[in-house]
Amino acid sequence: MQSSEIWAESGLEQLAPIGRETVQDRVYRQLRVALICGGFDAGEVFLAGDLASRLSVSSMPVREALARLVSERALEAMQNRRVRVPLLTLERAQDIASARALVECDLAQRAMAGLTLADLDTLHDLTAAYEAARDPRDIAQLNHAFHFAIYAKAGSPVLLPIVESLWMQAGPFVRAAARLHSPLSDPSATMHHHGIVQSLRAGDAAKVAQELSADIQRAFTILERAAPEFWQAQAEAA
Repeated sequence: MQSSEIWAESGLEQLAPIGRETVQDRVYRQLRVALICGGFDAGEVFLAGDLASRLSVSSMPVREALARLVSERALEAMQNRRVRVPLLTLERAQDIASARALVECDLAQRAMAGLTLADLDTLHDLTAAYEAARDPRDIAQLNHAFHFAIYAKAGSPVLLPIVESLWMQAGPFVRAAARLHSPLSDPSATMHHHGIVQSLRAGDAAKVAQELSADIQRAFTILERAAPEFWQAQAEAA
């Protein structure tokens, strides 16, 4: 399957049936991962009954998972019990990018004291796997694994959930940016990951923040440079 075909595929088609154990949490986790990895388009609408049928579960755990994601601002409630992925706006893109850079740079700098040589080798290996990946879903998952391997070492149970929420909110923007500019043809996709690892090895906190901010900004810069017609289409979708 070509990259463009994979990105065109709706996140709903990527979801698998759910077993009966801990159904509520498992529904939430599947939706959460799909959002983080850019599995849904902005404006995509969910009906609890349709989603429950696709996941082979009852409607109640789906409604609860959707309500939880609405409370986390990853989804938004509409009339008639519908829930949708928030629409794209340039202002929201800039706000999310700014928030991510602020929180994630702080976490990365906090993590520096706890990162071992083995951890740094793992980050190098994740970057190499990212470079070799060709499926955008694999790329998204490896990118997530790289970043959160760092953030987990910060030891902040308060900030980590905030970053996870921001990644869910950023997912549709990253998906849109990937459609405008394929990550497979852009060498800068992993350039900043290498820079982050090198800066962590050198113990250079300022350089870590610089490389991480640049990495976060990549997708949002693509959107900022998008043609006016792109943003007009988003406005009309509202």
